[in-house]
Amino acid sequence: MKIGRITLSDRASAGVYEDQSGPEIERVVAAFFDEPIEWTRSLLPDDRDQIVTELSRLCDIEDCHLVITTGGTGPSARDVTPEATHRVLHKELPGFGEAMRTASFVKVKTAILSRATAGIRNRSLIVNLPGRPSAIQDCLQVLMPAIVECLDHICGFRPKIRS
Repeated sequence: MKIGRITLSDRASAGVYEDQSGPEIERVVAAFFDEPIEWTRSLLPDDRDQIVTELSRLCDIEDCHLVITTGGTGPSARDVTPEATHRVLHKELPGFGEAMRTASFVKVKTAILSRATAGIRNRSLIVNLPGRPSAIQDCLQVLMPAIVECLDHICGFRPKIRS
């Protein structure tokens, strides 16, 4: 199973602090799947054009089944992940963002500010996650059944989930 993960953070990409969200995605996803995972990792600043280029590369050249982003989904001027994601999607799946906001709101009342989305590009599923490492487990736990089902529909690949 090929998964791309992109951490989007001006400060982490500049070396101001260590990326904790990207490794957390790997930890959480690996705990769900029995499948061996081949990771492609990226760390980028909050730059729309760079995000578009990397999302396209991971889907079109690397042939990732799943691409997970973290960060850049809030309301600030530099948060451009959803806009970049919309530019590369062929089909949007807004239920992913709705489910994440609903599940997260129980713990964090500001979760409704998230603009995270998901969708399909060719035979790849792209999912935007919040940038806080603590939210990654909560969101992926809610999304995992839909991720598995979507991968089966778009690329005929149904990863095995740990029981």
